Order: sequence, then C-alpha cells, then structure tokens
Amino acid sequence: MENYTLLLIKPNATEEHHIGAILKIVEENGFAIESLKMIFMDDDLSSRFYSVHKGKPFYKGLIEFMHSGKTVAAILKKDNAIVSLRKLVGNTDSKKAESGTIRHLYGEDIRRNAVHASDSSENAKKEISIIFPDFRF
Repeated sequence: MENYTLLLIKPNATEEHHIGAILKIVEENGFAIESLKMIFMDDDLSSRFYSVHKGKPFYKGLIEFMHSGKTVAAILKKDNAIVSLRKLVGNTDSKKAESGTIRHLYGEDIRRNAVHASDSSENAKKEISIIFPDFRF
C-alpha cells in the first residue's frame, strides 16, 4: 500500500487549465498514473471524503470550494509514494510552499491550494476507496 497514493487536482487548478502541467510534474518525478478520472464532488462524495474535518471551522468553506468546479483524481504508484508526493506538492498553505512545488506553482492560499495528497497509508487507502471504489490494490 505504501506504493499507492491519491492526488486530487482541485477546482481552482482545473479551472485555470493546470491539469496537464500538474500531471506532467508528477510523471517527471517518477510516479505512474494507475487510474485517472474527472469528477464533480457532490454533497455525498465530499462529506465522505472530508469526514475527518467535520466540525472544524474550515469545513464548510472547504466543502463549498470543492463543490465549485471539477476535480481530477489520480491514483499514483511509486516507491514511497505518500512521502514523495507530499514533498512534491509542498506545504498545505501555498504561500508557505517551497519554490518549485505544485502548491507554490499553482496554489493561491491554504484552501485554494491546487491539490490534495494523501497524508498516510491508511488515509490513502480510505480516500482511494471513496473515489475509486472498484480499484484493486
């Protein structure tokens, strides 16, 4: 499982036509795209995906943002995929992200930060099963 992770390209990045550029960075850094799809996060999907954040002050704004447009979801494979992708995407707050990271290049702030990357093996498995229910590890 450590070799799989989930990447979401969020509505601000899809709206700004950064899908190809982000996927190119991912592939150039040794990730294989195992599955890929464009989705629209409705209430059911977003509430299941972000259930860990329910009750937090930013939850409502996060859900509204994720409902604002299309999201591209990708299952990525690589040795140490989770750690490698988290390093590649950068700090959650795009304004604090290291130069050259995906969030530094395409994010706007802490919410509109262009991408989501699973933060643990457990969460990757859970998140992948929500977005790609038929995926076999």
